[in-house]
Parts: sequence; C-alpha cells; structure tokens
Amino acid sequence: MDGTGGLRAEAVTAAARVLAAGGRRGTLGIVLGTGLGVLVERFDDVVSLPVDVTGWLAASTATGHAGRIACGRVDDCPVIALQGRVHAYEGFDDATITRGVELLVALGVRTLLVTNASGGLRPGMAGGELLVLDDHLDLVRRPTAAPGHAGQGGDRIGRASAEIYRAALVSLALAAARQNGGRARAGVYARLLGPTYETRAEYRMLLRLGADAVGMSTIPEVLAARRFGVDVVAVSVITNVANPDAPEETDAEDVCRLAAGAADGMWGVIRALATEVAGGGPGQTTTITEDR
Repeated sequence: MDGTGGLRAEAVTAAARVLAAGGRRGTLGIVLGTGLGVLVERFDDVVSLPVDVTGWLAASTATGHAGRIACGRVDDCPVIALQGRVHAYEGFDDATITRGVELLVALGVRTLLVTNASGGLRPGMAGGELLVLDDHLDLVRRPTAAPGHAGQGGDRIGRASAEIYRAALVSLALAAARQNGGRARAGVYARLLGPTYETRAEYRMLLRLGADAVGMSTIPEVLAARRFGVDVVAVSVITNVANPDAPEETDAEDVCRLAAGAADGMWGVIRALATEVAGGGPGQTTTITEDR
C-alpha cells in the first residue's frame, strides 16, 4: 500500500513516530556504513534514537552497525543519518533493505550520501582511500515480487548510469575529500552477496569486469533513492586492498578500524554536500517521481 508521493504507508507512519520521539526532519540524508557511525559525533545539536522507535526498520546484526537514527545539523543544513544498515546476507530482501531510504525521504531528505566499507581491487590503492562511485556492477540483482515502490522493482529504474551518479556531484565529493587530506578517486563498485570475503579467483574476475572496489551493500539504496528523484552521492572507504597473488586475512574488526581512519575525508564530503544543499543545490529542487 502506497503512502504519499509513492512512499509506502509504513514509511510515512515510521517518519511520524521518529518526529513524535523527538527526531527532526532534514534535507541531507546519510547512510553510514561499517565503522563510519562515529561521524554523527561531529554533528551539532544531535538527537539519537534507536531504529526500533520506527516500528518498521529492521535491526542489523552486522559488526559496526549501531542501528540508530541521528538527527542534527552540519553547518546550516539539517541532517539525518542512519548509523548502519541491513544486508541481503542477513536474510533481508531489497524491499526491507531500502526501508531506511524511504524513511529518510518521508522525513524530507532530497540529497542522500550512501557510504560503505569495501575492498579495493586496483594496484596502487591504499587503506583509507575513498572511492566516489561513478558507476556500479550489481552481481546480486534479483527478481522482485511486486514492482511499484523503492526496493521492489528497483532494477527497472529506467535511468542510465550517468543519471544515477551525476558528474557534478562526483566532482564535488572528490574535491572535498582531497581538500581534507584524503586520497580519493572515482570508480566502479561491485556488489556481491557476502558475508564471506572474495576468493582470489573472484578478485581476478571483478578486475576483468572493470570494478575498482567490491562490497555487499549500497546499490539497492542508491536505486531506491533515485526512484524517488533524490540526488545521490555514494562513497566507499577502501579498507583493504586485494592482492590475489598474496592474499591476507581480513575480518570485520579490521574493516571497522580502517574505515574509522578515513573519517576526516568522509567528513569533508559531508560538509561539502551540506553546504551545497543549504545553498539551494540540486537536491533542493528535486521532486518525488514515479518510474518511467
């Protein structure tokens, strides 16, 4: 059942519960991936709520995903951040994975930053480097039962990749990350199911397919946001770099630690987007649209 603007009614109800619990509306939304939840400590005037206050969002079982909603301000911009997400490997379908995006849209978000921790695939990459997505490979794409709202039928978005990852926003994010002392490049993110990390053969396959980094999230959220006409920037923190000829052991705790080390560069991206949105950037003129 749809709510307003194509949102599911449950999203609208969940947003009302957030507001009733003391949360606030915002124009910039952020999905904080593994190890990046600490960035909400840099917000001003923060209100933090558990996701269960919504009565709708699922709680993550993954390491480094706190399962909280943080409402605050970055400079003059009202911001709402999800500290963590749920994944397909936890047993959730895309309609559940994208509930957080729908909640953010229902709370007024019109520009979304989606972040994750991922494995680097290119020689010369380093831990803590940022990859700003300009395209993706979805190797988990599954048929959906009922098209009609975000996360359901999201693979039928009907937009070219250039419209998903807009060049102007990619350039803005790259410049902001570099100005804050971080290494950053644009590239292609590949999504696999997980939760195990990739084999040496899979690393070689992904390189041949043109991927620069690999992870287990992000793409369903990006597609859901674009279905609602929300501008999206997606940024991966490279937490380990694959070397198929000399593989190293990596676990979830390592990923969290390395992702947290890239906080300054990611904070630069957040501040740049907040300035853009507060100044009447592209996210201020976007309206919720239906798929064509």
